[in-house]
Amino acid sequence: MKSSRRARRMKRHYSRMHRAGGLNLVSLMDIFTILVFFLMVNSSDVKVMENTAAVPLPESSSDQQARDSLVVQVTDTAILVQGREVARVDDIQPDDKTISGLAEELAYRSSRQGELPEEGLEITIMAGRDTDYRLLRKVMQTCVDQDYRQVRLAVESRPEEAANG
Repeated sequence: MKSSRRARRMKRHYSRMHRAGGLNLVSLMDIFTILVFFLMVNSSDVKVMENTAAVPLPESSSDQQARDSLVVQVTDTAILVQGREVARVDDIQPDDKTISGLAEELAYRSSRQGELPEEGLEITIMAGRDTDYRLLRKVMQTCVDQDYRQVRLAVESRPEEAANG
């Protein structure tokens, strides 16, 4: 049976409008490539150390970026290595030169390192601005005794306006 001119036009229009849509992958790949490069460039600039509210760091105008090393936190009540409590502040005697729990943990971690570098291992100490100096000195002495001789103290970066003024 012959269809009318109007029926053929409607059939042609219907088939044209109800086709599966195409997806332009070239422009989509361009967008993702730009996004990947943007994230790669901007992610390597900032190095942030985890800080807890229990350790209010002192402010400083330090120019060096934080390094990825073993972290010892000194809070009001405990000494932690990588978040694990190794000693209680109340248990430390005034006449002790080193902290035994910290020394054991550092000895264990240095034994897993393999060969020790000549300049010693790196360690970062996060101590609050109100930490007793005698306690901080014992922590540093314990680290040095266990071949962690590259000791760094973590500080909070001071805003540029305050540093310049």
